[in-house]
Amino acid sequence: MLSSIRTRFSVARAAICLPHPRNYTTTIDSNAPIELKENPFAKEKIQCVLCKHGINPDYKNVQLLSQFQSPYTGRVYGRHITGLCQNRHEQVEREIIKAQNAGLMPTYHKAVEFLNDPKLFDPEKAIRPHKY
Repeated sequence: MLSSIRTRFSVARAAICLPHPRNYTTTIDSNAPIELKENPFAKEKIQCVLCKHGINPDYKNVQLLSQFQSPYTGRVYGRHITGLCQNRHEQVEREIIKAQNAGLMPTYHKAVEFLNDPKLFDPEKAIRPHKY
């Protein structure tokens, strides 16, 4: 009789302590490490404006290229000002030179019709300031 009371007590105790069977599976080892698909603490990858939107600069797209050109001198802004990656910055420089050689863009100033275009960046405040 004592053994039957002990088994009933242990069954009742086990029923009270264990969570509902839908909330866990018994096939997985409880001491096994949890594998996550991605790092929850990883920083968001910073991409340049052109890479983020998948835009390839082209010498015929003068309005886009003029965004990266100074309105006063016609020079191409640096990477630390525009925030472009090295690859896209080199492409923009090549395409601006092509457009200037083809006569589509002026060389010493920005085209007047593009002066009021919205700014992609602030030329007075660098995105990646240098240490000087």
